[in-house]
Amino acid sequence: MPGPLRRRLRPDELTSMPDHALVGVVRIPEMQSSPGRAISKRVLFALGALFAAVFIVYLDRDGYRDVQDNELSFLDCLYYATVSLSTTGYGDITPFAPEARLINVLVITPLRVMFLIVLVGTTLEVLTERSRQALKIQRWRSKVRNHTVVVGYGTKGKTAVAAMVEDGTKPSEIVVVDSNPTVLENAAAKGLVTVRGDATRSDVLRLAGTQHASAIIVAANRDDTAVLATLTARELAPNAKIVASIREAENTHLIRQSGADSVIVSSETAGRLLGLATSTPAVVEIIEDLLTPDEGFAIAERDVERDELGASPQHLSDIVLGVVRGGTLHRVDDSVVDAIEDGDRLLYVRKGPA
Repeated sequence: MPGPLRRRLRPDELTSMPDHALVGVVRIPEMQSSPGRAISKRVLFALGALFAAVFIVYLDRDGYRDVQDNELSFLDCLYYATVSLSTTGYGDITPFAPEARLINVLVITPLRVMFLIVLVGTTLEVLTERSRQALKIQRWRSKVRNHTVVVGYGTKGKTAVAAMVEDGTKPSEIVVVDSNPTVLENAAAKGLVTVRGDATRSDVLRLAGTQHASAIIVAANRDDTAVLATLTARELAPNAKIVASIREAENTHLIRQSGADSVIVSSETAGRLLGLATSTPAVVEIIEDLLTPDEGFAIAERDVERDELGASPQHLSDIVLGVVRGGTLHRVDDSVVDAIEDGDRLLYVRKGPA
């Protein structure tokens, strides 16, 4: 293997970095919550800390005395905990009547806690954001499995992701790899996990969990980038399904040799549709309908039903286009699949939305 290519394929510095250093490179989508819910959670945490302090002081109440040298009651312990946690101090003005102390606990302290939440809450959240992101990255990297990695989030990558989501794939199960921060912001806004970097580098793809992915979509803007990204992805994930898009048909053999299972030539496909549209525009409309899963017809794949075993795929109620047997697709008129067998999958025209 040539020297430059070997350098690109080696496990590099990104995967050896600590999780906190990956904040800004890997972005895990946030679960949005209302401001009221966020404040309520903070209030509950504050109350939990308060009553924990009260419990500790009450257990050790024999070691405390007030200014009158009296033993502390539960109310005294509650008062002591509130003024201590709220950092107000004590000693200069001390309510000694039970009613005054009760008012201090029930009215003054809640107001003080609300003030601290408004004043300090946002600052603390900003200060802890990097740590939270590092923890989320660590958890995600340890759990991510059988996901889909999309290389490139341009027009092709964005459309591919939209098609997967429309077909039932969860956005959290899709990882987008791109070097453009702007397009990654758009991907993150849609709930996708994003990794910023060059997808031809093995450390970037490792960071995206490519070695554990079930499918990889290569939608790079350049054919040479697509070839090298496919080669790197295949080395990391020998069993993953790799689908790649290229612009020119002459590069098909290169990207197949690099490890792509399926290759889509965007320029030729668009050219054929343009040619068909001049003479038979209805054909183009049907093709667009088949490629849109949320309305009209759609091309889908399903398992064979028990009562279909032994039947001809041409005589089913569904419009069958092909039969997948042993991982190989056979056209419906192929004599090899005259009779449907157990374990076959049918490629058919699905009516209506999923």
